[in-house]
Amino acid sequence: MPPPDDARLTAETVTVEVIGSMAQIEPDAWNALTGRAYPFLTHEFLLAAEHSDCVSPQTGWRPRHLVIRQDDGDIRAAMPLYEKSHSWGEFVFDWAWANAYERAGLSYYPKLIAAVPFTPAQSPRLLRRDPADDDAGRALVSGAIGLARELGLSSLHVQFPLPGERDLLEESGLKLRKDCQFHWRNRDYRDFEDFLTTFSSKKRKNARRDRRRVAEQGIRFRRLAGEEMSEATWTEVYELISLTFLKRGSMPYYDLSFFRQASAALPGRILAIVAERGDTMLAAAVFFRGDNALYGRYWGSDGDYDALHFETCYYQGIEYCIEQGIKCFEPGTQGEHKISRGFEPVTTWSAHWLAEPAFFEAVGDALDRESEHVDEYMEAVRQHTPFRQQDESGS
Repeated sequence: MPPPDDARLTAETVTVEVIGSMAQIEPDAWNALTGRAYPFLTHEFLLAAEHSDCVSPQTGWRPRHLVIRQDDGDIRAAMPLYEKSHSWGEFVFDWAWANAYERAGLSYYPKLIAAVPFTPAQSPRLLRRDPADDDAGRALVSGAIGLARELGLSSLHVQFPLPGERDLLEESGLKLRKDCQFHWRNRDYRDFEDFLTTFSSKKRKNARRDRRRVAEQGIRFRRLAGEEMSEATWTEVYELISLTFLKRGSMPYYDLSFFRQASAALPGRILAIVAERGDTMLAAAVFFRGDNALYGRYWGSDGDYDALHFETCYYQGIEYCIEQGIKCFEPGTQGEHKISRGFEPVTTWSAHWLAEPAFFEAVGDALDRESEHVDEYMEAVRQHTPFRQQDESGS
């Protein structure tokens, strides 16, 4: 029989609690571990995901958050953890592993993942009051593996951890997986035109043409803070996002209720950039703002407009970062079209543990080969960035 949601595990002499809902965790105590740099890792964001029922056992995301307390009862460390019955909404693709399990007559689902649901952005996964508290970090990983064994789950996956957590995860027995995203870096540009001066002549001309085509269609932009948006405005923005998702055969992972709850609970952290012609909203993009980064998350439009996607999702975000002094812009996963707009390849990571030894060894071998391909791909795409002189630092 599965343990209750408030079960306790002993991991390397440390008691690790399994919590079934963010509502059972003190908001200030959780946020003391995470800070405010990552808005989607806050208690408010994760609670809104659960309260809106976007993250629930019914949607295939059962919360199994881990908590370690100090002797005085304060939280020493924690891990956002979910029992998953599928692989949707993760952006680290393990469908081939699941198929291999099925062919062998084994069950790959359910599994455990340490992640922020539907959010392919790097942030801490081993949340510690003292970031140097490696004993607590090891206990969290050990506790997660112990929980997977106790529940009879196939595996544990840590999605998009910070680079500084890699060594501890690998030391704890997980195998690392390398991947690539495209991020924009602010090199103290004075304005958007200053940014464009770093482009080659041809690429600079193309970017200006993109922006001119949008303006020539009579389209103008407004920036709206999430907490200032009315219910009607949020409804309009969400309808555009939903329409675009439906064209791809699905619905958005997060619903309107989530956006309303999250925007009210996270003032200054959610931004909508809307494209309008006259009084009509044609398109919208929703962003989350951290202390040092802007995260592009959702986009929607009521039709096809020349260059509007590039302007709304990329150029407007870059311009906002320059004006606000934000150092990094992460627009989401995939999309080689980002390269010519000034985004550069950046390594991302995940870490994995599988209960079946033979499969775990095979996956490790595959990840080694995959890593070589990722390195080759990143080197190849660097040759296509628009800059006159490529600065390799930090990429």
